[in-house]
Amino acid sequence: MAEHYIPDNLPTHIRHFINGEFVDSINGATFEVLDPVTNVTYATAAAGQREDIDAAVRAARQAFTSGPWPGMKPRERARILNRIADAVEAQEHRLAEMETFDTGLPITQAKGQALRAAENFRFFADLIVAQFDDAMKVPGAQINYVNRKPIGVAGLITPWNTPFMLESWKLAPALATGNTVVLKPAEFTPLSASLWADIFTAAGVPAGVFNLVNGLGEEAGDALVKHPDVPLISFTGETTTGQTIFRNAAEHLKGLSMELGGKSPCVVFADADLDAAIDSALFGVFSLNGERCTAGSRILVERAIYEEFCDKYAARARKIVVGDPHDAQTEVGALVHPEHYDKVMGYIEIGKTEGRLLAGGGRPKGLATGNYVAPTVFADVKPDARIFQEEIFGPVVAITPFDSDAEALQLANGVKYGLAAYIWTRDLSRAHTFAQNMEAGMVWLNSHNVRDLRTPFGGVKSSGLGHEGGYRSIDFYTDQQAVHITLGPVHTPKFGA
Repeated sequence: MAEHYIPDNLPTHIRHFINGEFVDSINGATFEVLDPVTNVTYATAAAGQREDIDAAVRAARQAFTSGPWPGMKPRERARILNRIADAVEAQEHRLAEMETFDTGLPITQAKGQALRAAENFRFFADLIVAQFDDAMKVPGAQINYVNRKPIGVAGLITPWNTPFMLESWKLAPALATGNTVVLKPAEFTPLSASLWADIFTAAGVPAGVFNLVNGLGEEAGDALVKHPDVPLISFTGETTTGQTIFRNAAEHLKGLSMELGGKSPCVVFADADLDAAIDSALFGVFSLNGERCTAGSRILVERAIYEEFCDKYAARARKIVVGDPHDAQTEVGALVHPEHYDKVMGYIEIGKTEGRLLAGGGRPKGLATGNYVAPTVFADVKPDARIFQEEIFGPVVAITPFDSDAEALQLANGVKYGLAAYIWTRDLSRAHTFAQNMEAGMVWLNSHNVRDLRTPFGGVKSSGLGHEGGYRSIDFYTDQQAVHITLGPVHTPKFGA
């Protein structure tokens, strides 16, 4: 294997950013950050505690109540958001290198994340300028209109898979609508998040509007969720963590938006374009190292084409290039952290007792160190199997046959999750009927996950609470205040007259 690439000018210590300044934790606490290819510590990061969250929220609250940000005209904020997008695009190569180094994602896939992050800021810059609110008339009697207002300090908690891009999904609409924010990035991947501070400052975001506190979920994240001056929490991550956040947010009745885990089905009918379905089903679970919430990690295939599909799919999976994330030939890189590697490998051992192993099943040859997992394919997986029911979040897929549309729907809906679904058929009536009966927040017909930023993004069942994306993000990050104006005489009952 070629020598492992290390980006230039990597920090050895990553700090918080509070009220326009980089700072360490008040008590000096730190944690180690690993390179997933070598599992060697390359940096320490400040480990935020309750008092650090308090300082960040205090700065954000002050910026919201006394600063210029919430009262800016939409066009002024939009100009700043576009400058942020320009800066992200200008640093695309640097961002991709750092994201790849920090997460283990292949460099070719990391490059696209920076451009998507920039597009999120452009999208919401456009949206707030074009935004208009409803007015309702009762002729001659009343006019009612909606006054949208930013809510306050938004707490943003983001995951370690594609962190920079997913942070932009939350930062862009939260800031566009006039809120101030405290971002708590995932502890495994704090590197790219540290770049936001300089980008925002250079773009003209006032001090205190953007604050960043690194740290562990059970410390910094927990303090942010419980803080009485943070009325909104947007969280992307694992379902049991989401349940904990739901419980902890109850005391202060916080607004919650949570995009949680997934075990999404990819349903392939016998009339599908088989080659296109195989291309998409491979990409859908093995891109981003399989560390994606919307991965089509359960493939349901109609019996008439089942063996042909399994043979072709496994043959392709065995040829997927696993290697150093910085190599442009790499299709699957290193998993993010040894803890997660152990979890995925544990599921592979379970899978060997629950299905027929067609590809992978362990560490790839020639990669003795690092968090590398060979793309793994199990066939003949029963619907009560753990690898069918539980989110693995790695390059592991379960294939199951079905004999009828009704059985396919039962299998597809037969898990606790409901984030995404993928359907392959040439039958237009079946496609729409099946899609509309799916227990999933998002369905793609004859396609992998191709996102339109205007559409709602989120899941049902254990996959989430609420939706963001497009106007749904505007709704989440604003209060809609109804203002009523009387035009004529008001006939009020005269109590006590």
